[in-house]
Amino acid sequence: MKSILLIGVGRFGKHIAIQLNQLGHQVMAVDNDEERVNEILPYVTDAQIGDSRNAEFLKSLGVNNFDVCIVAIASDFQSSLETTLNLKELGASLVVARAARDVHAKFLLRNGADEILYPEKQLAKWAAIRYGSDHILDYIELDETHAIFEVPVPKGWLDKTVGQLDIRKKYGFNIMAVKQYGKMNASVTPDTLLTSDKTLLVLGEYHSLQKYFHI
Repeated sequence: MKSILLIGVGRFGKHIAIQLNQLGHQVMAVDNDEERVNEILPYVTDAQIGDSRNAEFLKSLGVNNFDVCIVAIASDFQSSLETTLNLKELGASLVVARAARDVHAKFLLRNGADEILYPEKQLAKWAAIRYGSDHILDYIELDETHAIFEVPVPKGWLDKTVGQLDIRKKYGFNIMAVKQYGKMNASVTPDTLLTSDKTLLVLGEYHSLQKYFHI
């Protein structure tokens, strides 16, 4: 369980708060809009109405005591930038800030952000890969060169075992897990049989996965 300071609880921030709550984390939410703060109360440990551009206000929250500070402000980049800078100057250990454009990301990183959230760009890439291929059911980018794809079992692999296919040696990627009827099994062995009612979570270099699964 982590303690998280979430600044900005518009639509994006609210979704983050709900997910963090479901995962059992302690969340302090901050926004300058009283209505949004009241709406988020059921999903957070505590909430405050205030201006995150005000360093004294942030200091009163004890930002250096939180494991993560998330700046989810969407509508006002200047406020996001000032908030990010204030958090870092007050000793926040990890500041994650939302960016809407590449230039925003550059300024945020130069002014205290440790990591960038880029929801529109990240979702656009996911959607392009997911719906631009008949073979991809889900997709997670790990870095610039590696990814995890959920795919149906290819026809040439049906009714064969992982050991028979020797996938890692032949194709350069690994089967991390097998899903069947919505249940995931991460205990993949050479004897795991691949059938048409299963899907695979495969991990590897993007270009190898792209080539084999025609992405």
